[in-house]
Order: sequence, then structure tokens, then C-alpha cells
Amino acid sequence: MNITITDSAQEYLGSLLEKQDVEGMAVRIFIQQPGTPYAETCLAYCRPEEMVDTDEVLNLPKLKVLIEKNSVNFLDEAFVDYAKEKMGGQLTIKAPNAKMPKVSADSPLEDQINYVLYSDINPGLASHGGEVSLVEIKEGNIAILKFGGGCQGCSAVDLTLKEGVEKTLIEKVPALNGVQDSTDHTVTDNAFM
Repeated sequence: MNITITDSAQEYLGSLLEKQDVEGMAVRIFIQQPGTPYAETCLAYCRPEEMVDTDEVLNLPKLKVLIEKNSVNFLDEAFVDYAKEKMGGQLTIKAPNAKMPKVSADSPLEDQINYVLYSDINPGLASHGGEVSLVEIKEGNIAILKFGGGCQGCSAVDLTLKEGVEKTLIEKVPALNGVQDSTDHTVTDNAFM
């Protein structure tokens, strides 16, 4: 994982930790809802008793930074900076892979599927107010998907599933053997058609 925390950000975060007056206090960086369009990068204080064995630890000169295990791939290439301004300053965190981590053929199947859903499939469904998400992967590498928004209850959803979503997923994620829809399409309140 490659994460950059500038000297000014380290100094600023280190000074915040000092004010907490707790021996061994660290900063935890994590992504809420990683790998989704709603991903949000978060920073929090972390007391010594809240540290977890699976955390990735960065021991920097002025502070200790903990990276939550599930956020590691999503924080690759993240950049944390602190810019001093006349009225104080601004801490900024840029995590270009938060919504979608880089994936390869070696990445977990779930990450590969989510990458295709969010980068290739959902932008097309969004024009109809719809979206599709991964619920789980069943035995035999079958992806269980859930349609939402304008796709739920849409009369063309079977065609969309087989001709669009499944075809694209299997083409881009060769380890996948098929998809199934878990959506209750009897609810047609927001249906596109």
C-alpha cells in the first residue's frame, strides 16, 4: 500500500494527538462503505486499547497511523495534506481508489465484480435511475445481484440481467460462472417502464 502523509499533515495530526493527553494515542484511517459510490475517507482518534491486530501500522516521526484492514486496498495512493491558511488551516484527504480499488486477476472475486459493476454497468443503468449491487457470491462462483432504483420492478430487467449485466461481468471477470437476481420485482413503485 502506498499512502502519503505530508510533513505538514503529520505535524498537524501529531499536535491534535498531544492535546488528547492519552499515552499511545494514534490516528486511524479507514473508508466507510469502501468500494461503493458512497465511500467516505475517515480519520479518527484511536486509543491503545482500541487497536486491532489486523491494523496496518505506520510509525511516523510525530505519530502512529493505523490503517483498518478492510480499507488497505481502497487507501492505496491516498494523499493526506494540511495547508495552513490565514484563519487556521485545512486537512485534506484524497483517496482515488476509495470508491473502487485497483483490481487485477489476483484480486478477490468480490472486488473484481464490484469494480465492473461500479465502473462499467452502473453508469449505464443510472440513465434509467437504476443500479445493481453484489449481495453475495454463491458456490460455483455465481454472483447474487440486487437491482435498485428504476431497475426494481422494471419489465425489461430480465433482459438487462442476461444480455447486459451477466454478459459484461463474465467477459470481464472470467472466474465468474453466472449471475442471479435476488430483487423482489413485484415492487414497482420506482420502476423505469
